Amino acid sequence: MNVNINAVHFKADKKLEAFIQQKVEKLSAFYDGIIGSEVSLKLSNKGDRDNKITEIRLIIRGYDLFAKKQSNTFEESTDHAVEALRRQLSKYKEKSRKKY
Repeated sequence: MNVNINAVHFKADKKLEAFIQQKVEKLSAFYDGIIGSEVSLKLSNKGDRDNKITEIRLIIRGYDLFAKKQSNTFEESTDHAVEALRRQLSKYKEKSRKKY
């Protein structure tokens, strides 16, 4: 699976990119029709501690899934976004099974 990582207005280090790559690639175990994904890392302008935002768009055949999570660290927000996408994938799989 192709994982495209974009850090907006900052440079993400290799360790963070490797962590995100590993987490997002695990989603292919739940559904084999994943074509690719786009990950955006952003910093919120608000003064609170939870200012790290991870947005993940999962590209699958005929449909896109999206999750956006905000947390204290990019790793934590990535974990929450991947978990949300895992739930969306399982729902999508159930719907596609019922069609056939």
